[in-house]
Amino acid sequence: MIKKMLIAISMSIINVILFVAVIAGEMKQIAGLASISGLFLGFAIPNAIHKIQDCTDTSNWNVSLRKLLRGKVISKQSLIRISFAYLYRIQIDGKYLLVKNARGTQKFQPVGGAYKYNETEKDYLSKNFCVVDDNKIPIDKGSKQDYRMYVYTKNLKKFVRRFNKTQNRETIKNLSREFKEEMIKTGIVDFDHIEYRYCGRHFTDVQYSRFFDCFELLLADIIEFIPNNEQEMKLRELMDADTDKYIFATDMQIKTCGVEENSTNMLEKISDHAIKILQETEDQLMIKKKEKRKYIITF
Repeated sequence: MIKKMLIAISMSIINVILFVAVIAGEMKQIAGLASISGLFLGFAIPNAIHKIQDCTDTSNWNVSLRKLLRGKVISKQSLIRISFAYLYRIQIDGKYLLVKNARGTQKFQPVGGAYKYNETEKDYLSKNFCVVDDNKIPIDKGSKQDYRMYVYTKNLKKFVRRFNKTQNRETIKNLSREFKEEMIKTGIVDFDHIEYRYCGRHFTDVQYSRFFDCFELLLADIIEFIPNNEQEMKLRELMDADTDKYIFATDMQIKTCGVEENSTNMLEKISDHAIKILQETEDQLMIKKKEKRKYIITF
């Protein structure tokens, strides 16, 4: 950020110098000074404006969005697909517990899913952002009011700020819904409470999705499950079970999406977004200092 500011200030000073040179050339009738300075000023002003704009880009996804706009790959009226979710890191003895995707992909993925918003927020988003339903994934009882939708490019930054601010959605204080649905209701565990901490936030760049045939922005808040001694013992017992509901995967298996090395079996059995929960990627997350506390939810 400091480097961006220094560049912006330098460009601004150059513009001032060129502007003064144009005025001086006109007033003192110095041959060629005004025209040459004016020519350079014509190039310098847009560049300075861009550098000043760059100072407002505080994250990589903001930078990627501005590049797409400047390159006219997208316009302010383009629709950007957003998917905002939270993912659980459930780790035991160096392995990560992943559950089978419920939508038939046959891949294993972290416990978690899209944030949900309530009716109040639904009305607000409709009136203030003109959001469009995401028809790439069928909307049913399970996916109703998920943070999966299309947002106009001109509203994207404001939309993210609203997401951070509003209380009319699932918040860090209680992210137990997906754990209950994917771990307890499926019979994998029978915990009567969970404890977790907030690790940080993963943002992708605004980028083209071949799968959905659109530009998209993906957000994932990473939550680490903190088992007590009894829960830790039960998780170890799960490792010996013969089931297709879940697997325990190493970091390398997650990185390779489950493709077996030196094998003819090239099937990807682990989702590519599972890499976001790895411990080694935590330093890449956007950390919210105020969210370092732990949360306990009783079922």
